[in-house]
Amino acid sequence: MDLHLKDKRALVTGSSRGLGYAVALGLAREGCRVAINSRDEAKVSLAAKDIAGETGAPVIGLAGDVADPDVPERLVGEAARAFGGLDILITNAGGPPSGAFETFNEAAWQKAIDLSLMSHVRLIRAALPHLRQSKAASVLTVTSYSVKQPIPNLVLSNSIRAATVGLTKSLALELGMTGIRFNSILPAWTETERVYDLMKSRAEQNHSTLQQEIAKQSLDSPLGRMGQPEEFANAAVFLVSPAASYITGVMLSVDGGMYKGTL
Repeated sequence: MDLHLKDKRALVTGSSRGLGYAVALGLAREGCRVAINSRDEAKVSLAAKDIAGETGAPVIGLAGDVADPDVPERLVGEAARAFGGLDILITNAGGPPSGAFETFNEAAWQKAIDLSLMSHVRLIRAALPHLRQSKAASVLTVTSYSVKQPIPNLVLSNSIRAATVGLTKSLALELGMTGIRFNSILPAWTETERVYDLMKSRAEQNHSTLQQEIAKQSLDSPLGRMGQPEEFANAAVFLVSPAASYITGVMLSVDGGMYKGTL
């Protein structure tokens, strides 16, 4: 299937590794011009070089912490200037720390809100003028299946990512007539560096090993395993592509069946 992504212009945040990197690579393979982002300038430069080297696509690396209120507008502006506009925005950020409710003070909650909600708000707000000029505008927010099925010991993520899903659905309804599509992907446990860190933390608490915790968590899926980043990326690349032109307001679980509900 031709996804009609050749020469489309995309910004993917939180993309020097993990799910974001896999999506950026997938877009570049389809011929997109891609701006990627990380807090670490050296890491994002290396990631951009790797993606460009593998795909031959134009890729630029933009450093900045999307939780910083001043950074999202700068990132969008730099990407739009580099490519002469913007067609696709994928808002992704590392998740807040694990822990029980009583372990977090108000400052921790505010930091998590800036990372897991306001980064999406600020990026979308900055991108809208550019997206309104595109004939194939699409926004994808990356959240988590925890918005449907809370994950133990992740109260910050469970709570705040649900607000991002509400934002995404609201914008799909509010801005649909402008031609901009808004969707969200709700990944479950996928083999990324962040998930390995969470599994290591569980292993320390349970006096087990990393592999034992991965095997235990994998049993949550009817497929008996965690997802791979490229499996998430395949869904994301399709959703933001013109091939999905009649799909908006969708909260798509890419979870290997880990979510047990029917809705």
